[in-house]
Amino acid sequence: MLNSRFGMFLAWGPELGFLYNDSYAELIADKHPGALGMRFADVWAEAWAELEPLIAQALGGEAVYFEEMPLVMNRKGFDEETWWTFSYSPVRDEIGDIVGVFCATHEATQKVLGERRDAAIKARQQRLFEQAPSFIVTMSGVEHRVDFVNDAHRALFGSHDWVGKTIREAFPSLADPGFFRKLDAVYAQGEVFEASAAEVRYQRKPDLPFETRYMTFVYAPVTEPDGSISGVFCEGFDLTEQVAAVEALAESEARLRHVNETLEQRVAERSRELADAMDFSRLALSAVGGVGVWTFDVGQGLFFCDAAISALYDIDPVAGAAGLTPARFLANLHPDDVAPLKAVMAGGLLTEGDLELEYRIRHSDGSVRHVLSRGHTYFENGEPVRRTGVGIDMTQQRQLEEQLRQAQKMEAVGQLTGGIAHDFNNLLAGISGSLELLQKRLGQGRFGDLERYIDGAQGASRRAAALTQRLLAFSRRQTLDPRPTDVNRLVGGMEDLVRRTIGPDIALEVVQAGGLWNTLIDGAQLENALLNLSINARDAMPDGGRITVETANKTIDARTARAYELAPGDFLSICVTDTGTGMPPAVVARAFDPFFTTKPLGQGTGLGLSMIYGFVRQSGGQVRVYSELGLGTTMCLYLPRFRGEVETAAETEDNVAVDAGAGETILVIDDEPTVRALMADVLTEAGYRVLDADDGPSGLAVLQSSARIDLLVTDVGLPGGMNGRQVADAARAIRPGLRVLFVTGYAENAAVGNGHLDPGMEVITKPFPMASLTSKVAEMLDRPQG
Repeated sequence: MLNSRFGMFLAWGPELGFLYNDSYAELIADKHPGALGMRFADVWAEAWAELEPLIAQALGGEAVYFEEMPLVMNRKGFDEETWWTFSYSPVRDEIGDIVGVFCATHEATQKVLGERRDAAIKARQQRLFEQAPSFIVTMSGVEHRVDFVNDAHRALFGSHDWVGKTIREAFPSLADPGFFRKLDAVYAQGEVFEASAAEVRYQRKPDLPFETRYMTFVYAPVTEPDGSISGVFCEGFDLTEQVAAVEALAESEARLRHVNETLEQRVAERSRELADAMDFSRLALSAVGGVGVWTFDVGQGLFFCDAAISALYDIDPVAGAAGLTPARFLANLHPDDVAPLKAVMAGGLLTEGDLELEYRIRHSDGSVRHVLSRGHTYFENGEPVRRTGVGIDMTQQRQLEEQLRQAQKMEAVGQLTGGIAHDFNNLLAGISGSLELLQKRLGQGRFGDLERYIDGAQGASRRAAALTQRLLAFSRRQTLDPRPTDVNRLVGGMEDLVRRTIGPDIALEVVQAGGLWNTLIDGAQLENALLNLSINARDAMPDGGRITVETANKTIDARTARAYELAPGDFLSICVTDTGTGMPPAVVARAFDPFFTTKPLGQGTGLGLSMIYGFVRQSGGQVRVYSELGLGTTMCLYLPRFRGEVETAAETEDNVAVDAGAGETILVIDDEPTVRALMADVLTEAGYRVLDADDGPSGLAVLQSSARIDLLVTDVGLPGGMNGRQVADAARAIRPGLRVLFVTGYAENAAVGNGHLDPGMEVITKPFPMASLTSKVAEMLDRPQG
């Protein structure tokens, strides 16, 4: 045993003490030399549960043998899966008693892993072959016994019982036996055979007639590691339709060239040229319904076209038949379409295949034609030789599409206008009625009901302000305060509020992605959007259900970005999913229309989703809806990734009236006298000295004076040729670091920096409680001037 190159050990005595040779020592690695003399059960402790019954069988007098038995072994400091082929034999002493167990073994781990790896590679290869657009068949042995055919092969040649049969048995209907001889030669000589557009006659089924198709294919030998040939691989494409198209196009080209030769002979006379041009119109390929044929000869670098293409591209039909350079053929191309067309044309000369692009042609009469051009590039010996295709006049279709979009736009405007008028008339009725009764009671000296009328007018004013904000959100013009935001933290902070809002009958599950990216967003608006979506989800489940709020990172490629109307790149998503009634496609299509609602009268304004849509779009994102009747709805907000750091926002207190003025001077600029007077009164009562102006130039004149000014409060939209931002910039040129509070009735975001204000600048949106104004002013004046 000790001298054998085969791994052997002897387990001896009552404790089965372990003795082994050098070959076995190599197999057990780090267990040697400590295993010498140890108990069998200790040496193989990690596998003892599997081995003990086998040892017991050998000690009982019965030899055992196993091939490639899997065992977990710890021989290198870690558990690993191994495979072994071994035998256990009983060892007897001089009187015949069994006193030990002898084992001869070798490790089969590499063999098993190699077979598994080979099987996985083969399975993956077969999956790839199965998905290939080309037809594929693999054969082995000198008889070419079929091992595999893919779906494309079966679709083309018929679903014969291929596998296991020789190719001659599986495909006896192949009319030309020359293909079999080529297979024999490839197998015998090891050389690749390629056929280009070969004619193949065969029967898909014995009871069907023979059909003839044209195919390009290759026979390649399958070689083993030792260089021997074990089989043949075949792959190809059916080119029947392409061959027919090439023949038709070749015929067309011949006709075009014939016309060209005829025209060249008669070029001396203009009248004859026109007559020949008419001849060309009759001889060249005719175009039906605004479709014409063109071809580009790569060698000559010339375009040839028929009369329909000449008319569509506004070029001379004589020149089109004679051949035009690309520059002359596309001389009338719209300038905005030059770059994309050149890119497609250049790419089409690198690889064989189909091309498609839509572009515009400008005619000499000032009209513009939309052309859909489809073509195919043909290669010979790896080089492009010809590109042939059609041009389709899409002008009328594009005009109809534009008319439809305009009609839809006008319908939406009408619906929006009607909704605004209805809601604002109701609110104005509440305000004007309350003020009228307030005036009447004051005249009568009746002061008991004044507070009720004041509350009524203020409530209607607040609802009008809220309606305005919803409309501005829909139109993407609301004032936003975008800040770097950790959306997972925001969603987690809202979980309790959402649970209380949706009630106990609906389960809420929040799934937060690990490592979620940050985004630049107005956190308050995002919270409002999330709450609105949760309420909508709740209303869709009157009998209870489940709402899932899930965050995730999304990288959107160019194709998806076009569908989503976004720029490609990194986004994070917040999706709210319910198990409710779902929405039909017609409702999904109108979900974001303002004032559109499916809720009963008085239970919804129809502005919630349109507000969310406008806010997300204004923030550079998108909203997508996925819904199915009876199964529920998912609303996903996609927000652009922000790569900066997120600052932890400090907690803010509710605005309360602040009388903290210490005689500081504030300049108020507003073109609305009532608003300007109200702000001046409130700030004066709060202890400030107030200067005022009614337009930009007047305010700038005050700023250019020697008057002390601690804070500028200016409306953004001002008359007089200067808006509020321009006044503020001019003021800071005179008074560096001047604090500025912008006031706006809607978000002229471009004017105030699209949400990115300089230090020492803030914005407040009308209408606002006067307490908010004094609180904001006090807050800004308390900061160090920078």
